[in-house]
Amino acid sequence: MPKQTLVVHNKSGLHARPAALFVKTAKGFANTTIQISKDGLAHDAKSILGVLTLAISRGTSVTIQTEGDEAEAALATLVEAIESGLGE
Repeated sequence: MPKQTLVVHNKSGLHARPAALFVKTAKGFANTTIQISKDGLAHDAKSILGVLTLAISRGTSVTIQTEGDEAEAALATLVEAIESGLGE
């Protein structure tokens, strides 16, 4: 299972709009299980409620873990999305 930890730099963290874009991107990998975690609490990255429940603010470290047919591609795409600011 590939995984990577990174810091969220968005001014407002992963609030509704960037979280929705993150989830939409994750859903693009239908045959891959993707989890996002913060402080040991993990949620399905394809669930907007799960991602918002983590209350990810600016400067927070998150870990993305993937498993499945497109695990490496999904991880790279989601890491790039977060590092690019998810449209903000």
